[in-house]
Amino acid sequence: MTTTTLAVLVPLLPFLGAAAGLLLGRTAPGFVRPLAVLPALAALALAATVAVRQGGGPALHAQTELTPTGSVPIDLALDIDGFAALVAVLVAFVATCVQIYSTGYLRDDPRYASYAALVSLFTSAMLLVVYSGDLIVLLVGWEVMGICSYFLVGHYWETPEARAASLKAFLVTKLGDVPFLIGLFALGTDAGSFDIPRVLATVASGGLHHPTLVALLLLAGVAGKSAQFPLHTWLPDAMAGPTPVSALIHAATMVAAGVYFVARLLPVFEASQAAMVVLAVMAAVTMTGSGLAALAQDDIKRVLAYSTIGQLGYMTGALAVGERGAAVFHLLSHGAFKALLFLAAGVIIHAAGTNSLAAMSRMSHLRDRIPDAYWTMTVALLALVAIPPFSGFFSKESVLGAAEHAATGHTAHAPGAAGWLVLVAGLLTALLTAAYATRLWLLAFHGRGAEAPDHGRQPLTMTVVLWVLAVPSLAFGGLAYRSLPGWFDGHDLTPTLTTSILGTGLAVVGGLLTYGVWQRTSPLAALVPLGAVAAHPEGDAGLVEAEAIATHEPAYGDIAYAPDPADPGRVLLGPLHRPAAAGFHLDAVYAALFVRPVQAGASLVRFLDREVVDTYVRGAAALPRLLGAAVRRAQTGNVQTYVSALLAGTVVLAVAVLLVATGA
Repeated sequence: MTTTTLAVLVPLLPFLGAAAGLLLGRTAPGFVRPLAVLPALAALALAATVAVRQGGGPALHAQTELTPTGSVPIDLALDIDGFAALVAVLVAFVATCVQIYSTGYLRDDPRYASYAALVSLFTSAMLLVVYSGDLIVLLVGWEVMGICSYFLVGHYWETPEARAASLKAFLVTKLGDVPFLIGLFALGTDAGSFDIPRVLATVASGGLHHPTLVALLLLAGVAGKSAQFPLHTWLPDAMAGPTPVSALIHAATMVAAGVYFVARLLPVFEASQAAMVVLAVMAAVTMTGSGLAALAQDDIKRVLAYSTIGQLGYMTGALAVGERGAAVFHLLSHGAFKALLFLAAGVIIHAAGTNSLAAMSRMSHLRDRIPDAYWTMTVALLALVAIPPFSGFFSKESVLGAAEHAATGHTAHAPGAAGWLVLVAGLLTALLTAAYATRLWLLAFHGRGAEAPDHGRQPLTMTVVLWVLAVPSLAFGGLAYRSLPGWFDGHDLTPTLTTSILGTGLAVVGGLLTYGVWQRTSPLAALVPLGAVAAHPEGDAGLVEAEAIATHEPAYGDIAYAPDPADPGRVLLGPLHRPAAAGFHLDAVYAALFVRPVQAGASLVRFLDREVVDTYVRGAAALPRLLGAAVRRAQTGNVQTYVSALLAGTVVLAVAVLLVATGA
């Protein structure tokens, strides 16, 4: 079988699995799990085969005309280089792990069939984005992922949080997709084709007429899809969906699509120095802001969500300094350990028995109860913090090394200002990442909260997947940094000494500082009787905030958990804790700038429609109605009345004729 045929089957198999799962979910429920797992597993095997055959050599390109569209054709095209081949393997690998994990995590869910089918469709759409050689076909996969995320984030639609989160995810990403679509049309018009190799050839020859405008329009869509500032606010709220969906979105689909798109079309962005600086600013703000926000979150999944935003900031930072090899290297490494982090968090939540117990402040004695999650999550957190020899160290240091080269003027494609922005923000984020990762590890596995009821051992499918993902989280970076340049642009990905010392040193400082603060935490965070919480002598010091007291629900029986003012996040952030916990109130800013004006405009339109337009319509109808009433009164049905009126009319006419004749 040819490589082209195998590549076509990679996105096609999950799509067919999704269609079959939707059709047979009710009539043949026994086929649902095989239809969820086997297509993803087959796609993984085929994607790995395509990657081996491609081998980092010349790009595989094949196309056929989809339909006649006039001057700018749209082709069903494949364009598979080293980047595409390896990213497709990541997508299929994580999707397979998620599908296997979900068979245990959602084994009692009545809507598992539709869930599994949507995950398969989600996977197919991302694989289409990865392999597509035509921008319009890529856009199809891009938008299908958007609608899949809407349904999957809203899987628990009975809860208002899930409904609001799914709607927010859809609308915020669509806010970026509108300029993204305009940018694609402008790019295709300038190039005379939507075929990616032809577009890149046009850029190389200087044929792009408005590079800055096109690049900025495309960046709007990338910011929405990859949750970058200022369109990142949907991602933390999307944690209302099932945890395996979070793993899929954060590790291999949706948010990875924007980074991959920029890497694929990086010459388009490099054609504009202004666009590269904007990309660097976006990355720097995203990295530092998300790190601060993660340090203030109590929900374990929201911590991981802000972590994803920050790690994506590293990737966009690498792209901002013109090093797409480092960006995709970190994308691959991050995909493994972030999937592991979310799936391990799912085991923690599953052990507690409900999604509502994801608050780290309520966790206690979990290390001994879920040892598989403890050890594998420890590996993933070390990879996230970028401690050598874990995979995150090599990929993150490749980003910082690229930023250092750009800052010192060794990169021709990016301005030095972009390099300095990414380098300083990346080092600061390394410190913050170590702080919030250490805090998560301490509170989740060594916490002092109320002990949840023991719900027994986790399904084997869940724990096996954790150990499978732990292998690349530990070993991928060390094995890949020497071989990946041959698959990418040939640029060296070896960590540089300066950034390695600075980055690792700051990570160690952040971890030790957080641990030291936690060690000094007083035992006030222990279990406190509900009646004693508000009356605690140290309440004025911020033991329990007023709104927490007003809305608090007991965790177990008559015992409640009082948030400790010496929680590492509270101590380290100080006065920044409250705004950081609220995402720096960016949603409130959006509400003031956009939501309320739109609502006010809608109210004005409704008033004009009701009081002006409807009044005109009612007035236009009133005159015929009055005339009709007058005519209706003349139609009495009495013959004598009609004869009398006829005689009276005759007399009037006769008199009128006589008067006219006399006057004549």
